[in-house]
Amino acid sequence: MVSVDAGGEVRHWSAEVNGVSLHVAEQGPAAGPAVLLLHGFPELWLSWRHQMAALAARGFRALAPDLRGYGDSSAPTDPAAYTVLHLVGDAVELLDHLRLPKVFVVGHDWGAQVAWHLCLLRPDRVRAVVGLGVPYFPRAPRPMSELFAARGDGFYMTQFQEPGRAEKAFARYDVATVLKKFYSIEIDDLAAPPGVEIIDFFQESSSPLPWMTDKELGQYAEKFQKSGFTGPLNYYRMMDTNWSLTSPWHDAKITVPAKFIVGEKDIGMESFGTKHYIESGGFKSNVPDLEVAIIEGHHFLQQEQAERVNAEILSFLDKFTEN
Repeated sequence: MVSVDAGGEVRHWSAEVNGVSLHVAEQGPAAGPAVLLLHGFPELWLSWRHQMAALAARGFRALAPDLRGYGDSSAPTDPAAYTVLHLVGDAVELLDHLRLPKVFVVGHDWGAQVAWHLCLLRPDRVRAVVGLGVPYFPRAPRPMSELFAARGDGFYMTQFQEPGRAEKAFARYDVATVLKKFYSIEIDDLAAPPGVEIIDFFQESSSPLPWMTDKELGQYAEKFQKSGFTGPLNYYRMMDTNWSLTSPWHDAKITVPAKFIVGEKDIGMESFGTKHYIESGGFKSNVPDLEVAIIEGHHFLQQEQAERVNAEILSFLDKFTEN
């Protein structure tokens, strides 16, 4: 159980939705405006611990599931069970289970991808959305594997495609080390030199992370030791399938009110073209009702810069809840 300063205790429960069991952490009044928090790779509901306390203290009902494949939620073995339609379906059925017709949604990294696609596919279920780290990019003209081919075999997404390859490389390290290697990333191009596995290329910080205690890292490691990395990696293995499945929404815009929060030193600002996408007006073109906050920090922003992220989220949500 996570200790909290305000907003009451974190409550834990599970729900059978969309063919899987989802573990959900909840904090705040059950009658408060609901905020669905969707974590990224390689994380858990725990990555939202700071936001949950802040939201609950302000009267919001914070709901943070372990996404399918993670933590105490089901982890189907078949990669085909991890398409974006499955992930959005999990969110929709969770809202149905809770009898919540419409909620605020906040997503980070892969969770941001799910949040953007929830807005794209079911805008009727979203009051407003906040994306962290990963913006909404429109459907590409070609499959993702073709787009990434130019980056070579060392590119992390390319290495993640082959079932078992990354898992085998990760297994050379203890789970806490694997996680810390990802959490310590400060390089901008996530590609290893030829013949090198990406997890071997990543450097583990020699000192404790300033934004995560050893105890918290141990909590993450305990869950990943149990559930493994195959489920989370399967998200990447469905990228080309997602491209095919989302063809009906080619060139579609997101009409839900949106805010994007990104660290100025996020790994994607240059390597994924996020900075140019924002500054050129491309992002605003695809998400017309958008505001952007570029703040100090790296990729795991809601943990690294918790107070600033809390303030950015709350100031945005307040626009929709003021009487």
